[in-house]
Amino acid sequence: MTFSDDTWARSAHIRRAIDDLPFVRGLADGTLDRDRFTYYMAQDALYLADYGRVLATLAGQATDPDDLLFWAEDAKTTLVVERELHGAHVEDFAAFTASPTCLSYTSYLQSLTTQGSYAVAVAGVLPCFWIYADVGDHLLAQAGPLEDHPYGDWIGMYSDPAFAESVVQARAIADRCAAEASPVTVERMHVAYETASKFEWMFWNAAWRQETWPI
Repeated sequence: MTFSDDTWARSAHIRRAIDDLPFVRGLADGTLDRDRFTYYMAQDALYLADYGRVLATLAGQATDPDDLLFWAEDAKTTLVVERELHGAHVEDFAAFTASPTCLSYTSYLQSLTTQGSYAVAVAGVLPCFWIYADVGDHLLAQAGPLEDHPYGDWIGMYSDPAFAESVVQARAIADRCAAEASPVTVERMHVAYETASKFEWMFWNAAWRQETWPI
């Protein structure tokens, strides 16, 4: 069994819990309040700005030229292409600051790039690729005709073949890293993947609650 198959099976309960979140259910059937969606899009844009920096750091740490190109190209896509879509839904990004969950998630990913293990950092960024793709498949299956869906343009981005291919490539890099790593490092990779997966759940849930700083 590959690392990605194993870690996906280990974290299956988290993935199921994401599908059960009221935000995801409301997004799928189109009943999600617009203010919650706007909050989510603003937080996601803030998240992606730092996530892009993490991917750029991975590009700098990669010793395989293909890895370097992959992370660098995805960093660009994250910062340019996806933010354009977010801009279509959020009029004033300056009105938003990163939520506790958003800041904690990106800080965690950034911390992984400072711990001396490229493999562990790769495992940490994988859920953002893979879980979003899997949620996207779920949304596409549930949403019906996207032209009639209030969030159809955002859901439709998951049908992009380039997005699906990026998940395949990220998994392949993680699997290769794990195959070359010690058992101790592989277990650290599992911890990083599971922790980031929990942050994925928290990020969707924070959008439903429109989380703010308590003080």
